[in-house]
Amino acid sequence: VLSHNLCTVLNVPHDPVALEEHFRDDDEGPVSNQGYMPYLNKFILEKVQGNFDKVEFNRMCWTLCAKKNLSKSPLLISDEDAFKVWVIFNFLSEDKYPLIIVPEEIEYLLKKLTEAMGAGWQQEQFDHYKIALNTSREGLSAWQLIDLIGSGQFSKGMDRQTVSMAINEVFNELILDVLKQGYMLKKGHKRKNWTERWFVLKPNIISYYVSEDLRDKKGDIMLDGNCCVEALPDKDGKKCLFLIKCLDKSFEISASDKKKKQEWIQAIQTTVNLLRGGNPPPHKEARQKRKELRQKLLAEQEELERQMKELQTANENKQKELETVRKQLEAAAARAAEEEKKRLQTQVELQDRFSLELEREKMVRQKMEEQVAQKSSELEQYLQRVRELEEMYKQLQEALEDEKQARQDEETVRKLQARLLEEESAKRAELEKWHLQQQQTIQMTEAEKQELENQRLIKEQALQVAMQQLEQLELERKEALEQYEEVKKKLETAANNTKSWKDKVAHHEGLIRLIEPGSKNPHLITNWGPAAFTEAELEQRQKSWKGKKATSE
Repeated sequence: VLSHNLCTVLNVPHDPVALEEHFRDDDEGPVSNQGYMPYLNKFILEKVQGNFDKVEFNRMCWTLCAKKNLSKSPLLISDEDAFKVWVIFNFLSEDKYPLIIVPEEIEYLLKKLTEAMGAGWQQEQFDHYKIALNTSREGLSAWQLIDLIGSGQFSKGMDRQTVSMAINEVFNELILDVLKQGYMLKKGHKRKNWTERWFVLKPNIISYYVSEDLRDKKGDIMLDGNCCVEALPDKDGKKCLFLIKCLDKSFEISASDKKKKQEWIQAIQTTVNLLRGGNPPPHKEARQKRKELRQKLLAEQEELERQMKELQTANENKQKELETVRKQLEAAAARAAEEEKKRLQTQVELQDRFSLELEREKMVRQKMEEQVAQKSSELEQYLQRVRELEEMYKQLQEALEDEKQARQDEETVRKLQARLLEEESAKRAELEKWHLQQQQTIQMTEAEKQELENQRLIKEQALQVAMQQLEQLELERKEALEQYEEVKKKLETAANNTKSWKDKVAHHEGLIRLIEPGSKNPHLITNWGPAAFTEAELEQRQKSWKGKKATSE
């Protein structure tokens, strides 16, 4: 029965003998879908020529599957409307089994229905529904789509008749290829009278009926690429006229108003342009473009996933490389820490050396202070002797020669003092040499510190993981610098003390007469101080004094 009905609907001759031959070995049980499909493809579908009523074919398929799959819950649409939604689903669904309609096509269909009902499209409501749909499944089956439209979720406030008219309008456009329809007046060819007809525009034909129920068809206007449509001026009391020119015949038509006239002219001209270019109807072309766009997006998404996998693989490789670099950095950090440890050890040794030098400087300073104290006491004695000499000068004014000799002695003392000053200058030069050595050592320490600082700055970019260790080392370095600054301050203090001692010596330079060690003979004390003359000089002076005294007597 199924095979006979299919052959009848598809206008294919039925061959009962071939049917019996094909299913000869299947008498023991029922035939499954997989068992029937080879016969259906070979003996029925391969013989289809395309000259059959697609609506009747869809209605037969609907009869076979609706009772089993259609929801038992009450819907806001009739069975006829559910059938039309089912046919629209088959047109908009994806070309793979099981058939589903993706969210983009659902949105397109709901927008068409909403526009046909004259309502506003609720984009936000559909976005919420789309999010919920994407989280659960890829799309809807035919029966789920019927439940969605029949539930009235996107047609709230609309009555059943309005929804039914909207479904019928979308069905006519998408399935029956009705591009435009409506009542207009047509001028007869024989009697030249004007009669109202219901016109239906399809991709290659304009059919006109007595009424919109499409039962009584009055004729067709065949369209091709050679047809044209043009507006006509008002005449014979008729307005909004336009003319459809074909190869064999022309048709004068009157629309109800100027808007309808312009809409019909534009729709017919668009249809003729599509025929000239060999393009499909707009809704089929739009569906093909949406499908190609989805395929393109899917290909881009797959390419993106492939690139993401490549990036992930590259990232894993980079992670391994970074791990290797991290280990190398840790090793470098360990080496840097070892170098810093050696540097600190060197700095400690330098500090110990500086401490020894400071101790030596301190001992030298103490000795110099003792010498200064001794020289101060000798200065006091010298001043006392000067006062005695002044008294003696008053008493021995006549001893002018002795005074000259005394001046010569003083010149000798000055030479001795100059020699002492030269020795003092030599000592001062030696102290300055020590000071320069200390400055050079400090500069070397500063250069080492600057070099280590530069190395630390260069390595700091690659050693972020070891930053805490470097900060600890930096703290230790600052402490060492503080200790170094303290040592430097102590050196400056010692230098200042030495300078103050030199100033004191310079201040008393006019009064002090430095005494250098005398001979090993017993010291003689005279008015000019101890060891001012030798015994021979003293004997000569005594003889001179005695001679002068005898002469004066």
